[in-house]
Amino acid sequence: MTDLTQTEREYRSVITRCKDIFTKKNKDYGPSWRILRLPSITDQIFIKAQRIRTLQENGFSKVNEGEIPEFMGIINYCVMALIQIQLGDDKRVDFSAEQLTEMYDQQMSEVYELLFNKNHDYGEAWRDMRISSMTDIILMKLFRIKQIEDNDGKTLISEGVKAGYQDIINYSVFCLIKSGLAA
Repeated sequence: MTDLTQTEREYRSVITRCKDIFTKKNKDYGPSWRILRLPSITDQIFIKAQRIRTLQENGFSKVNEGEIPEFMGIINYCVMALIQIQLGDDKRVDFSAEQLTEMYDQQMSEVYELLFNKNHDYGEAWRDMRISSMTDIILMKLFRIKQIEDNDGKTLISEGVKAGYQDIINYSVFCLIKSGLAA
């Protein structure tokens, strides 16, 4: 079994790179993404996940971007969704770069804790999974989130959308680690 400190190091490396992109894009565009409703963010994540699956099935790309930037985009859009959930009815879009970074870190801290609790219980099973299988799981979780959104957020027995976004982040991190981004 792989030592968890390796996973921790790899996870932090991936998230540092994703956060760097998030920070730079927020400097370029500001928090314009705050205008998006949660289902719109879900659809944006879906587009990225579907593109990854298409790349995996076709084996080539006509646009000069591969799977790695798309997984990184999925992570950042999921963080945006989690921030939107946290802010609830707050419609402000005038957050400073420091405030956005703090919110990013807060969300990733929760996701990180979830990962290591699950990773302990599952014994790092993700290391033996195929990236294509994890892509399918991400797409399945997105369909679940979309169904919950279509049901006005109501569930009978299932976890809500927040848990879905958190799981999608973790699967995306695993895919990026397996792709060598954390090396």
